[in-house]
Amino acid sequence: MVNTRAKIKKTNNTNKICFSQASTENSNHQSTQSGDLIGSNDDLLTEILLRLPVTSILRFKSVSKHWQWLLSHKPFTLLYDNLSKSPGLFVRNIYIPFNIENQSTPPVRSLDFYFDLCGIRIVQSCNGLLLCCSDRGSERSRKYYVFNPTTKQFAIIPSVPGGQNVRKTIRFMGLAFHQTDCLHYKVVCIRSVERYRELFQIHIYSSYTGKWKISSESFSADYFTPFWYGVYWNGAIHWAPSCRNPLYFKIEDEQLQTLPLPAKLASSEGYYDGAMPMYFGESRGHLHLVDTAIGENRLHLNVYEMLNDHSGWFVKYQVELDELMGAFPEMIDSNQHPSSHHYYDFEVFDVVRGEKEEDAFMVVSIRGKIIRFNVHDKSFEQISDLTNDIYGRIGGLHVHRYTETLASFL
Repeated sequence: MVNTRAKIKKTNNTNKICFSQASTENSNHQSTQSGDLIGSNDDLLTEILLRLPVTSILRFKSVSKHWQWLLSHKPFTLLYDNLSKSPGLFVRNIYIPFNIENQSTPPVRSLDFYFDLCGIRIVQSCNGLLLCCSDRGSERSRKYYVFNPTTKQFAIIPSVPGGQNVRKTIRFMGLAFHQTDCLHYKVVCIRSVERYRELFQIHIYSSYTGKWKISSESFSADYFTPFWYGVYWNGAIHWAPSCRNPLYFKIEDEQLQTLPLPAKLASSEGYYDGAMPMYFGESRGHLHLVDTAIGENRLHLNVYEMLNDHSGWFVKYQVELDELMGAFPEMIDSNQHPSSHHYYDFEVFDVVRGEKEEDAFMVVSIRGKIIRFNVHDKSFEQISDLTNDIYGRIGGLHVHRYTETLASFL
């Protein structure tokens, strides 16, 4: 009798192997067809890529020439930037992520994109771009740069024409950029026509022309008008308002306008001359101003929002920080009397709007400790401790939000 079991078993194994190979080849074929379908359909590919983190987008630019074109094309960058996030902020060039449980990779580890003997510091953040300048030295020799920390792209801003005699009179340098209303970034410079005089001149640099021009809008103001902190919003540069000549400058029209003040700031009883608000800045297309609530102590704050037509402010959030006192007793300044204006020692670094209204939060600093405070449910968490890195009060001039953007400006 012939033993056929082994042959049958062998034949069955062969059949299984052939079936397995055929299935794999068919699956690979279907995957290839699916990949080809997605790769050839820009609309479908865009929908997928819009959901990826910015680090993946930057890597995928090297997949092919077509992907590089698609991911650099204006329609895609506009869509992506509309969905972009602000994962953290810079405090004196130190990057701090907002989410400590899911910390993002620092966009840059140091501001060494260009060698400057005087070092480089951040002056302003504007919709993903940073205006930077030489960290040390006088204004007459200072260099200015525009830097995208997401793409690592940078440009050197030519000096304001007129030599050192003009440059030493510069009072303000500010950046204007937005993917929809200011496609090519502009730098606005305010200088005093003569030192210690009250006549000022506006110079505007355009990345499109690569040249400076003098605006026809010259104006008079108190020499001590605080021009050092500017915010770009709704087509204009706004200076943090005080009772001293609050202004904003419309870029396209080159018109200087008076910025209205919230009722408390406009009142001589509620705001002393020359004082600045606790916070002034923009988030997700909203301009905010933070100050203490009328008739309350310094732990009760109003977050004002500017109307789109610049006609006035309304109270967007009423924030009470009493819960922070138990967790951070150092926010009480023991050297001050309880009736003092400075009895509570803290700073408001940022107001950040989320994709959902309930996600809005404030960033508060208490003697170097950085706290994220939700304005709706009053939950909070410490996201950083800079007491070993930075001494003394930090101030809003040294705090700049990081916003991811794929915008190319060269």
